[in-house]
Amino acid sequence: MSFEQKIRNTAQELKGRITQGIGRATRNKRLKRQGKTDRVVGYLKQSGGKAKDAFRR
Repeated sequence: MSFEQKIRNTAQELKGRITQGIGRATRNKRLKRQGKTDRVVGYLKQSGGKAKDAFRR
């Protein structure tokens, strides 16, 4: 996994955390759900990249 991809995945996870927090603060279920989805997708991409790197070595 390249450094650029790691940054992109971390940014997506951070964006999800922010969106989810805004959804909680405003009691907006759609924002909360969208934020959780972004956070989980970013985390899964990072995990997939780490697994791929482990098999390369």
